[in-house]
Amino acid sequence: MGNMNAQELTQKHKLLECIQCGICTGSCPVAKKTNLNVRKYMREVATLGKLTQHSQNELWSCTTCSTCGVRCPKDLNPYEFLIDIRSMAVEEGQVAATIRDALESIFKNGNAWGRIRNKRSEWTQGLNIKHISQGADILFFVGCTSAYDPRVQNVPKSLVKCFEKAGLNFGILGDEENCCGSEVYGMGEKGLFEFLVEENMKTFNKYNVKQVVTSCPHGYHAFKNRYNQQSFEIQHHTQLLAKLIDEKKLTFTKEVNKKVVYHDPCFLGKQNGIYDEPRRVIESVPGVKLLEFDRSRARSVCCEGGGGRMWIDIPGPRLAEVRVKDAVEVGAEILAVACPFCLLTFEDAVKTTGNEGKIQVMDVAELLTLAL
Repeated sequence: MGNMNAQELTQKHKLLECIQCGICTGSCPVAKKTNLNVRKYMREVATLGKLTQHSQNELWSCTTCSTCGVRCPKDLNPYEFLIDIRSMAVEEGQVAATIRDALESIFKNGNAWGRIRNKRSEWTQGLNIKHISQGADILFFVGCTSAYDPRVQNVPKSLVKCFEKAGLNFGILGDEENCCGSEVYGMGEKGLFEFLVEENMKTFNKYNVKQVVTSCPHGYHAFKNRYNQQSFEIQHHTQLLAKLIDEKKLTFTKEVNKKVVYHDPCFLGKQNGIYDEPRRVIESVPGVKLLEFDRSRARSVCCEGGGGRMWIDIPGPRLAEVRVKDAVEVGAEILAVACPFCLLTFEDAVKTTGNEGKIQVMDVAELLTLAL
């Protein structure tokens, strides 16, 4: 891609249309803790034609949650501009060691967690899941975090139970699965992203994949909006589960008498407008009472897991802790999520806020298996 100059950035991101209203900075979930002022960045580039070196904490604090884009009265996407600024930092090697390690691991091992490729399907032990080559209607794309993280592995296991109960004909790629590249893009490593797109499309085409389901909103967003492809249809697991429940293919035998509050992940909600299906799925569970956060749907608070933030810690108060406290306050016994990053950031926040035993964090799929 090569470094863009100020003029190219200004044209690409329509920076001269910015009216300096400051809504982007005002609505940014991390601006308060790092002084990240995206409006100021944009102004410097557009009017002064200069790209200032910004502090690591500012540049890498953006979670690419897209709140700034959702709120901008001129329909600009300031976070996309920031991703391009990151690209320059990455090209110049101006990145934190943890980010560099994550990117290197993705290039070498197809995942950001420093794990080896041939352990990617270890989570399937004891389960009888077929490979996509054995003839399946739907590819279940598991994703790096769900495949490797010991806590999150329970989500694909739960989903498999739901799919099997519904009689769904699905398969996985096993160790052939690769990183989707969503966070690689968000971290600004666009060359590596293009490489992953090419590799993944080759694999999907090899098995003639026409339908994909993933439990990760980041993978969903990448496949749907960043891959520039028409060869397969992508669904998030909450969409597919809602459909299976609507068609009475997935039915329940037990009651789960719990108060559940649902957190809208940025990449599912703000980025893709999927708000209703996850709630329909939760409400279909017998005995569940669905509660709402004060800030929900398009106003949902970012968990701070996106945009590479799983691999770099930015000092200051954590939004996930605010979210957990709010969940306890509305009287929820279960904080339901639909994203592996939210699952991990909230699990952590339950511990750091001293709320263990008061509230449980569960993916929507895990919640369903309690009622099967």
